[in-house]
Amino acid sequence: MARRNLPLFHHLLRSRSTTSRSSSSSDLGFTKRNVTYMPRPGDGAPRAVTLIPGDGIGPLVTGAVEQIMEAMHAPVYFERYEAHGNMSRVPQEVIDSIRKNKVCLKGGLATPVGGGVSSLNMQLRTELDLFASLVNCFNLPGLPTRHENVDIVVIRENTEGEYSGLEHEVVPGVVESLKVITKFCSERIAKYAFEYAYLNNRKKVTAVHKANIMKLADGLFLESCREVATRYPGIKYNEIIVDNCCMQLVSKPEQFDVMVTPNLYGNLVANTAAGIAGGTGVMPGGNVGAEHAIFEQGASAGNVGNDNLVEQKKANPVALLLSSAMMLRHLQFPSFADRLETAVKRVILEGKHVTKDLGGDSTTQEVVDAVIAVLE
Repeated sequence: MARRNLPLFHHLLRSRSTTSRSSSSSDLGFTKRNVTYMPRPGDGAPRAVTLIPGDGIGPLVTGAVEQIMEAMHAPVYFERYEAHGNMSRVPQEVIDSIRKNKVCLKGGLATPVGGGVSSLNMQLRTELDLFASLVNCFNLPGLPTRHENVDIVVIRENTEGEYSGLEHEVVPGVVESLKVITKFCSERIAKYAFEYAYLNNRKKVTAVHKANIMKLADGLFLESCREVATRYPGIKYNEIIVDNCCMQLVSKPEQFDVMVTPNLYGNLVANTAAGIAGGTGVMPGGNVGAEHAIFEQGASAGNVGNDNLVEQKKANPVALLLSSAMMLRHLQFPSFADRLETAVKRVILEGKHVTKDLGGDSTTQEVVDAVIAVLE
């Protein structure tokens, strides 16, 4: 896949421009999807990565990543910290570690429903200004789905919108929740989406909105996207109302390429696209900002799993393994990322060692052993 040199957000990311690298397709004929997140030194030195096992299936799938990284002698080492969804705050030592290492790999953190408890996931995003959520939803060879040729990248604004957390009870029985949209954040996420499309030879960016009803808030988001689109004449730009977007996703998902969305819509769209392309257990993702990045399962639905999966040790590690490949590429270790992606894809293609959600009955460890066998 061709690559072009371009300064990456000089005024936004405050980092040097780099030349994104090309690599050949694997011997299985899979198309390589190089992803540029933020430039890194790329000097080959081992990198420390903060590891948060999290809740539910988190320790199982993060343990799978640790085993495979060790087996392939990847130049990373993990600094493990405990954080759980029932905590009121993310421990300061966790924040300090991510600030120091710049990169984190995270299992799912349970988010209590109601009760006024703040989400630790949201705390991490706001504390570290991880303004872009990126989820890649694509067909995997060997995994049958209703639709073919699906390869959608959902880029979601991660710090404001309905997730601003500004809620209060006006009078008993009346609650007001504020949706905050700013020009700065809207323009920043639009630039990220178009820059991603440019660097990865994507042809189209679609802005998802509800400006027909929320004329000021979503109108400002669209205005920002339109302004940024004029700077990228080689990339097609269009817009779609979020309810029509959901209908189009389930009927003709192959029409979408890169999608840029405000916060809430992006969560819904990413999980819908993941379900169409093969399920949340195989979709990688990451949350990135100017200085830091956290990689985790791409689609939030089911990222903590359930008690049965934990007890039987049959959680699907594929999503986090592919997210780890994204992390390796982010750290400028593309050859290790390619090896890991190729091994995971071969295991899925063969279909002998896959978990229940993919039509098999393997345990997490059996999937790990199969991936390591391919790597060796």
